This record gives sequence, C-alpha cells and structure tokens, in this order.
Amino acid sequence: SEGIRVWDVSAGEKHTLLLADGDCYRPIIYYSGQQVKEGAEESHAKEQGQQEEEEGAEEEQQRAGGYTRQPVLLPFCIDLGYVSNVFAGGQRCVVLLDRNVMGFIASLHELAAAERKFYCKLSNIKTQIIRPLLELESLSSALGPVVLGLLQTVAGRFSLLCHLTGQHAASLTGNLRRVRDVKSLLVLEHVDIFLDSYSEYCSAVGNLQVMGGFQTLTKPSIDFFGKSPELLKKLSECSEETPTVADLLGALFYLPTRHMHEYGRLLLKLATCFEVSSDDYQRLQDSCSKFEALALKLKRKRKDAEYTFHFWKTFPGKMTDSLRRPCRRLICESSNKALTLQNAGRFSVNWFIVFNDALVHAQFSTHHVFPLATLWVEPIPEENSGPYGLKLITPEETFALLASSPTEKAKWLRSINQAVEQALGGAGQDTVSIGSGSSQKTEPPVSRTASYTFYKEGRLKEAKYEGHWLSGKPNGSGVLKWPDGRIYTGTFKNGLEDGFGEFVATNKTLNKNDQYQGHWKDGKMHGLGTYSYASGEVYDGCFQDSMRHGHGMLRSGKLNTSSPSVFIGQWLQDKKTGYGVFDDITKGEKYMGMWQDHQRQGNGVVVTQFGLYYEGAFKENKMMGTGILLSEDDTTYEGEFSDDWTLNGKGVLTMPNADYLEGSFNGEWGSGLKVTGSYFKPHLFDTDKDKTRDMKLGRLCVCAEDKWQAVFEECWSELGCETPGQGENWKAWENIAVALTTSRRLIQESPEALSRSHSRTLESLEVIPQHEGPITMERYHTIRLYLIKACDTPLHSLGRLLETLVAVYRMTYVGVGANRRLLPQAVNEIKSYLNRIFLIVRFLFPDLPEEGGLIPEPTTNLQDKREPGSSDAHLESPKPGRVASSSALLLPVLLPRLYPPLFTLYALDKEKEDDVYWECVLRLNKQPDLALLAFLGVQQKFWPVSIPTSMPELAEKQQVLSSTKDACFASAVETLQQISTTFTPSDKLQVIQLTFEEITQAVQSLLKQDFLWSMDDLFPVFLYVVLRARIRNLGSEVSLIEDLMDPCVQHGEHGIMFTTLKACYYQIQHEKIT
Repeated sequence: SEGIRVWDVSAGEKHTLLLADGDCYRPIIYYSGQQVKEGAEESHAKEQGQQEEEEGAEEEQQRAGGYTRQPVLLPFCIDLGYVSNVFAGGQRCVVLLDRNVMGFIASLHELAAAERKFYCKLSNIKTQIIRPLLELESLSSALGPVVLGLLQTVAGRFSLLCHLTGQHAASLTGNLRRVRDVKSLLVLEHVDIFLDSYSEYCSAVGNLQVMGGFQTLTKPSIDFFGKSPELLKKLSECSEETPTVADLLGALFYLPTRHMHEYGRLLLKLATCFEVSSDDYQRLQDSCSKFEALALKLKRKRKDAEYTFHFWKTFPGKMTDSLRRPCRRLICESSNKALTLQNAGRFSVNWFIVFNDALVHAQFSTHHVFPLATLWVEPIPEENSGPYGLKLITPEETFALLASSPTEKAKWLRSINQAVEQALGGAGQDTVSIGSGSSQKTEPPVSRTASYTFYKEGRLKEAKYEGHWLSGKPNGSGVLKWPDGRIYTGTFKNGLEDGFGEFVATNKTLNKNDQYQGHWKDGKMHGLGTYSYASGEVYDGCFQDSMRHGHGMLRSGKLNTSSPSVFIGQWLQDKKTGYGVFDDITKGEKYMGMWQDHQRQGNGVVVTQFGLYYEGAFKENKMMGTGILLSEDDTTYEGEFSDDWTLNGKGVLTMPNADYLEGSFNGEWGSGLKVTGSYFKPHLFDTDKDKTRDMKLGRLCVCAEDKWQAVFEECWSELGCETPGQGENWKAWENIAVALTTSRRLIQESPEALSRSHSRTLESLEVIPQHEGPITMERYHTIRLYLIKACDTPLHSLGRLLETLVAVYRMTYVGVGANRRLLPQAVNEIKSYLNRIFLIVRFLFPDLPEEGGLIPEPTTNLQDKREPGSSDAHLESPKPGRVASSSALLLPVLLPRLYPPLFTLYALDKEKEDDVYWECVLRLNKQPDLALLAFLGVQQKFWPVSIPTSMPELAEKQQVLSSTKDACFASAVETLQQISTTFTPSDKLQVIQLTFEEITQAVQSLLKQDFLWSMDDLFPVFLYVVLRARIRNLGSEVSLIEDLMDPCVQHGEHGIMFTTLKACYYQIQHEKIT
C-alpha cells in the first residue's frame, strides 16, 4: 500500500469521518472518536433522482467507555457504492453516495483518484528530491553554469506540472460533488495546456540528458542521499535490477511522461459510457487520441535524447564543445561508412552528421555546419554516379555523396528530408532517428522561406539574406543586408537580384544614403529605375549593368542651391551620349543637341532667357565651328565660332533692316566685336531677304528623326524586338500581356489600391485583341479604341512611350524653351513622333494599311445613311473608303497632351500678325450688324430680316434693325468660337464645317429654298462670321491646322473650307477701314 489519501473530512460532536482513496479506486471511510455499538435499526436508504441516494446511519449512543486510538476502516461502507461526500453533526453521520450501473460515476471516481495519487507522487519528488538538490551549496560548482541552468529549467517546469496536476485533482473532486458533467472537465476544456506543459517538460529533461546532466548530478546526489539511495529507487519506480544513480535520476525525471497513457486509458473508459454518435463521446475520443499521440511523441523524444547523448560520448572531444547544444538532437551519422564523399582522396576523412537543426561535415580537426533550413537533398540519376548517389545542395556548396547500399541511400534520403521538413515546420526536436523504420515519405518544399548568413569570399561575404529560396538559391522576395549598411529589398532569381527592388547604400563621405528603386537583372540594376544620390542628384531612367544606359533624366541641385540643372536624354555606359536636352537654370540657358562622354559634341541649339538663339556645331562642350546666332531683335550672325557666344573667323552679320557685314569677326557677342570686312546695303526692292533668313534656320540643328531614339528603342525592346520592326508579332503581344498582368499584381499588393475603372481598363488590355486579318471599318474603330485605352495606361508599353514623349517635349519647349524660333522644330518633332509610333502600331496590327492606304467602307452604308434632298448632299460627296493615316489614328491621343507648349510657340511666332488682326477685329466689331454686312459687301438678299428671340417657346421673331448688333448668324458665330476649345486639326476642321452648315441653314431658311453657294457670295458672309467670332489667336489656330492637318484632306471639302478661313484671316489683317 502507498498509504491513505484523505480527500474529505467531517467532524461531529465527538467523532470524525474521513473519506479517502484506498488501494482500489472505490472510496473508503475511516472513523475516529468515541466508540459506539451498532443499533438494531437497519440503515435505510432512499433513492434520489436517477443515480443518487442518501443513506443515513443513525447510531444510538451507547457509551462503552472508550475512544479509537487511530482511525478505523468502516468495511461495510465499501459495499454501499461510490461515496462523494461525508457529513457529521452531533452524534450522527451522513454520506452522499451513488450506485452507478453504467460505470460513468465509477470512471469519474477512478480518474479523480488517479489524479490525486499522481499529484502526491509529484509532490513527494519535488519536496524530497528536487528541492533538496537545488539547495545544495556545492551544486553550482559541481554542475557548471550550462547544466545548472538546464536543471533549474527542468525544476521550474516540474513545478508547473505539479501545480497543474493539483488544480486538476481539486477540480475533479469538485466535479464529483456537484456537476458530474463531462463538459466541465479541465482535461477536456484545456487539453492544449496539458499537452504543451508535458511536451515542454519532456524537452527540458531531454536537453539536460543530452548535456550529460544525469551523470553530472551523480556526485551531488550520492553526497546527499548516500551510496545506496533507497528513496531515489522508491520514487523513481525504476525497473532495472542494479541501476546506477544516473539511471535512477533519468527514470525519476522522465516519470511524469508515463502519465500520458493513464490519461488516455481513463478518458477512453469514460467515452464508453456514451453513445458513439454523441458529442461527449467524440470529445473524449479526440482527447484520448491526443494523449496517446503525445505519449508516443514523448517516448520518441526520450529515445532521441539518449541516442544523442551516447553519440557525444564517442565523438572526438575538440569538436564536441563547439557542436554540442542542449536542443540539438542526432538523427543519423556516417561513422560506419554508410555515406561517403564522392571522389574523395584516398586518405581523407569525411564524416557527415545530421542533427535536427543542421548537417555537419567533419574532416580531421575541422568541420562546417550547414543549417537544415537551407539544405536540399536529391537523388543523383544512376547514369551520373551509379545507383547510390545523393546530392546535397547548400547556398554556397554542393556535395555529391555515395551511400553503401540502396537501403542506406533510401534511409539517408528519408532521414535528411524529414529533418529538413521538421526544421522548416518549427517542430524543433520532434525528430525521427535513422532507425525508426518510418515508411512515411516526407519531402520538404523545394521553395521555402529561410534566413542565411554567407561566409565565403565574394560580394555576399557576411551578408545576411532573409526570404524565399529555391534549390539552394535566393529566389522570390527577400531582404539582403551587408555588414557595411547596404540593404537590398526586392525580388531574386537564381541567387541574384532580379525583378523590382530597392537598394540603399551609405555614403560615408557625405554621411547620407544613396538609394535606388527600380528593376534589376542578374544582380545588376537593369531597366527602369530611380537613383537618388547622397549629393542630392536624382536620376530617373534606364540602367544596364548597374550603369545609366538608355533614356534618362538627371536632376542636379534644387532651385535654391548653387547650380540647379536638369538633363534629359540618352546615356551610354554612365555617360551622356546621343541626343539630349540640358536646362541650366542658373544661366537661364537650354541646350538641345548631341552629346558625347558628358560633353556637348555635334550639332545643337541653345536658347537663352534673353532671347538669344544659336544653332550650329559644338566641340568639347563649346560652340566651335559653323553656327547661326540670332538675337531678340533679329540681328543674325552666320559664321565661325571658337567658344560659347564667341565669334572667331569668317561670317556674315545681318541687321534687322537687312543691312549686312561680311568679313572676319572676333570677340564675344554683346561685349564688342572686332570686324574686318565689307558693309552691304541691299536693294530697296529686295523683299525676299526675310524669307531667305528664316529658311536658313534648322539646317544646323539635330533632325527630328534623330531625337529621342533611345525612348523608341526601349519601347521596341519591351515588345521583344532587338532592332525596331524586327521581331515576332505574337511575342510582342505576349510581352504586353505579361507586363500588364505583373504590374497589376504588384499594384494590388501595394497599399495604394487601383480604382475600379482603372482596374477594369487593365483587365481589358490584358486580353490580346484580334490583330490579324483584313482591316474593315469596324476593326479600324476597335483598333482606335484599343490605342486610346493603351495610351492612357502608363503600364502599357505604348502608354509609357507616350508618357515619356510628353515629358521630353515639355522639357524641351517649356520655360526658356518657349522661343518662337523653335516652332518649326517643335512641329517636326510631333510629325516624327507620329511616324515612329505608327510603325509600332503597324507592327502590332500588321494588316493595317500603310500611310495613305485605303480602308474599304461597307457598300450598303452609303445608301442607307444618305436621304435624298438632305442638306448634307450639297456638302459631302460619296467616299469610297477611309484613308489610313498616322494623323487620324494618333493625333487625337498625342496632341491634347502636347497642346499647351505647342500652342504657346504658335502664339509667340504669330504675335505680330495676331496683334494687327486683333486691332482690326476690335475696330470693325464696333459697327452694328447691317452696317458691317454692307461694309463687307454681303449681298442684301443674304441679310437676315428677322431673328429668333431669346424665348423660343413664344415662336416669335425679332426684327433686325439698323442698330441691331451681334444677332445675325449668331449660331454660326457660336459654333466657330468652339475652334479654340478643340485640340486636333481634324476637330478644328469639323468646327469650320459645322459653321458653314449653320450659315447655309440660316440662308436657306431666309430664302425658303435650296441654295448652292458660289465663293463670291460665301466669302463675305463667312468673313462676317469670323469677325463676330472674335477668336484672339486665329493666326496661331490657322498655322497649327495648316502644319498638322492630314494631307489627304487638303484638297477635299475640308481643305477648301480651311482655305476660306485662312483667306479671311489675311483679309482682316489687310482690310482698309474707312
């Protein structure tokens, strides 16, 4: 017997009842106090409820004159049933008991009794073994800091187990007395606390065992318990015949783990009291399974700890100290030559040891540790190394290993894979040793997340990588940190930075950071990116091999710094080379021309804020060679230069009045020139001088086709073409779809969400449109809509191209670049854009006709749309089809973006003519309608007699009087005024056509019959409308239409109407006002 555990007590007047656990699980009752004789009355019981009955035993007090010396067992109570409470008062006793035929109460009692017994056992170990050992003065010096720390951890977790068991025992006792409900059992309600507590305790004991803790504790234990420690033997329940002290300590510390089977058995016994389909049965069954599984797991943990401890006993001493760790467990090792290094030297020693956290490769006195999280193993095909080959891959090394047999190969492959799987899953010490015989195949993911610090010489030495891996190489998103402060955050491919990423490097000289954000390829900056230098400079553009290469913009300084400037253009291997625009904000100068090795070299143009204009040759960053220089007042020099604004050599200086000097010039412009030559005054009637002087401009600047070549090359490259136009059409569409999908995914992952409409546009663009087959008007319309959407989306190759072109155009022609002499170049640049974008569009849609080609219209449409007698019949002639042109297709998406800087140039260029025109418009508009119509020579039959009132619902008309002003042809005037709200020539021509239609309609309603115009009749009326429309910059509007209108409409109806508007503009300028 292990003694009697009393768990309920009650005292009467002169006696006490004790309720206790005996050797069996049925409770027993002890009596203590005044002795009495049993009365003749039979004790009677009364059943209460379904399962409970109370039995009161009333004993008449018969004093026999004595007391019990010690509590005595009342044997008859054992047969009564399962007692859960005892009560005593006065001379009487009462017990609360239950006779349970189903066994539920019996099972509950057994669970409670087992827990009370277990708690007592744990308390004895704690008070009689663990606490005295920890209180020994010599313990610290005997164990050393590591083992002492591990022992204290075990003691702490043992105390927690003891406390948990005590709480559970008390809860079970309370449950027996009150609820008797499975749902309120702590072991079910908080099963995870029980499982975690035992698992953590077993791990702590295993750590102590691995570090030789039981052996180290032997001497202090013998000193305290003596050479034959009976107490240890008794409490440890060790089954060995002649155990050592270390064996006893091991059995003692592992004792609590054996209780898992007891939990499983008792919960299963409880479960049999319920229907299999009930929730209670399921809950009990689940918990039972968990405890049984934990029991097996803890048994395996103990076995692994023992296996590891015995390994360290045989391992060479020098390496043991550096490799032996409390949490480290051995899985398998190759000391029996089961695994060898392929092609190893004859006398070399290669020992491979797999732990639960690392693989160790030991050679003589050296070893290297490879973390399992970054270890990959795979079988080598037989043709490469025979049937027993294995390949071990780590971030910096790869081993080819040979197993001694197919069985060994399979064992090692399985064991390493299981170890890696558990290391990745955070299972820690839940390892499976090589001899476990587990047939389960576990293969860890080839792609995984882990951290690793590189150790080999090279660019990654001592760098730490955290992120995704694939077969031994960083692959996917991750962070790479160097000890010197450099950090890369982004995507990797095959171990190298590849994709989008951010790089930060400390500039120690300036004590600030250089920062790059953009695309990478093969470990180098490649593609679009932004580099912010510690100096304050910012480069935004293309990179190749970590150098600025392609198109890019460099902003240096800020407006309040010493030398703010902006360069946008082409780069070659980190140097400005090719065409570029440089805006020197300090000097107020802008250069547009060719560069080589950071220097202006070749043809170029310079304009200044003071109105100076130079075009010509540059050499070694200076104006050197032949050039043309114009000042604000039109003074012109054409000749030789030797430095910036420095004339040196032969040339011709022409005055604003056309007088000119021809000879040799020397000196800086604006500070006095030395001249040797002849002075000429042209003939009075030589009026062509202005024209010839203007025609000279543009000869020495960079032609439009040579500008921004890098921008277009990048677009072609994105479409998969090495050279413009040379590539597969299907591949281009594939590249567009992939780029859009990738960009959309990146945006969705970013915190800034897309709007619903933007997201829908992206999705529609990801669908590759029909791009092959004959072009009809319907398909032409579909292509046009696709281009509008693509150009509005910067993530699309065409959208990005357009965005860049708008940026470079504004950079060129805004600010100092708003110089009237640059207008021809600005117009030619737009035409060049159209031609080059049209090439890309025709590459994507190869069946689109080339410039000027015909797109046939369906033959039925003409008849269906045109009704006989309609007014349109006089203005439109039947069209055989539509002409395909870059202007019609692309100007609507391009010109609105470029309109502000372009129209500013037109306004500056036409300033004088527009001023003359406007003065005339203001003076003529002072006249009333009829007077102005008479003055302009409009035939009287076209004069409106009456006009609609401001309230059309009255259906009345107002008489036109001699004083009436701004009333005649009012709707035509309002229509023409809309010309300033449109952008493209085709839209402006449409406004002119609508104006003509409004005039025709007004005259037809006046004459009440169909009418055919002659130009003699039409021109004065249209002139009146133009005057009344009061368009401020009409000269600019006319020039823009003339320069950019589609060539195919020049000789058609629109062309004639435009010529009429142009004639009106010149007529108004030269109108004699009397």
